Amino acid sequence: MSANNNLARANYIDINADIGESFGVYKLGMDEELINYISSANIACGFHAGDPDVIDKTVKMAAANNVGLGAHPSLPDRKGFGRREMDLELEEIRNIIIYQVGALEAFARSKNSNLQHVKPHGALYNMAATDYELAMKIAWAIKEINPDLIFVAMSQSAMYKAGKELNLRVAGEAFADRAYNQDGTLVSRKRSGAVLEDPGEIQTRVIRMIKEGKVEAITGEVIEIQPDTICVHGDNPEAIAIVKKLVSAVKAAGIGIKPLAEIV
Repeated sequence: MSANNNLARANYIDINADIGESFGVYKLGMDEELINYISSANIACGFHAGDPDVIDKTVKMAAANNVGLGAHPSLPDRKGFGRREMDLELEEIRNIIIYQVGALEAFARSKNSNLQHVKPHGALYNMAATDYELAMKIAWAIKEINPDLIFVAMSQSAMYKAGKELNLRVAGEAFADRAYNQDGTLVSRKRSGAVLEDPGEIQTRVIRMIKEGKVEAITGEVIEIQPDTICVHGDNPEAIAIVKKLVSAVKAAGIGIKPLAEIV
């Protein structure tokens, strides 16, 4: 990485959120409000949430707000919202990635926009964070589709390593509203304290992540983290309050907010 790129990453951060997760008459999240505060959007591709009409509406909304468009592919588990692990063959993983990213890419083109990034969702993301073989298969699928796409991967994870080894543009991700284990993985949502809801606490944690490259794990240890992008979950009940405070704090700290394509 060049010195100029290092400087850019020190001075700027991307803020992303998972959106487009409604389905039919069922509404999830506060997308219309959230879109005003984020710089990149991870849009559900239909396997855990979303449908063609929701995807179309969400892509149009993100493009109109100059928010970077991202595909958010999942395991095929709509009932479990993509948060349950599944035992699939690696070739199946490749194919569901290509299928879902292809759908988002088509919708982006229909709005005269380009797809910016790919971020796996839920259980697929967490599995690939520690399973190098799975991570490499996802990275290869992205490279097959378009080697210029940015692979959003948990900072210092197997996904991050796999993307770098394939010379993809990789964005290290940190989570504003999720607790970390000592090994840098996310605390299971089944455990108390896994999801943070206090905007003030989240604001302090994120500024430390960006400025110092550190975050406190749920066990109390301080671990290293190198974020290019910060995720706020749109289905968090406090999502709007969190992102408002976060954007204000980031700007007050002298850090600019830009879409991933302008950072990595």
